[in-house]
Amino acid sequence: MRLLRPLFAAALSAAFALSVSAAESATPAGNWQWTATTPQGPFEVTARFDYKDGALTGSVTVPGNEAPLSAASYKDGVIAFTVIREMHGMQFEIRYSGKLEGDTITGTIDRPSPGGDREQIEWKASRAK
Repeated sequence: MRLLRPLFAAALSAAFALSVSAAESATPAGNWQWTATTPQGPFEVTARFDYKDGALTGSVTVPGNEAPLSAASYKDGVIAFTVIREMHGMQFEIRYSGKLEGDTITGTIDRPSPGGDREQIEWKASRAK
């Protein structure tokens, strides 16, 4: 009987750890990465998403520039948020939307194009391990 208690406690701890891990991967909470293609060439982007009490917060970082999420939401597997960037004294709004499936978010980015219009490009982010 004494041997069963530690085994039961270990099994219970393992089950709890797995359920917490599964719950985290069922939300966008965590660190993410993807490659952005721009007129200046490709570069790596990272993001940190926090999801608590139904609220999505976090930030997106490109080399040398971190910006907070605004208008962020996550519901029924769909994530959406906006990032405001500044360049040469002007602000640019970049809108992200996508579907979370496991450790991948696939969707679109709506951003300003070099000609002044807006363009939509594909977006595929991977959860950083």
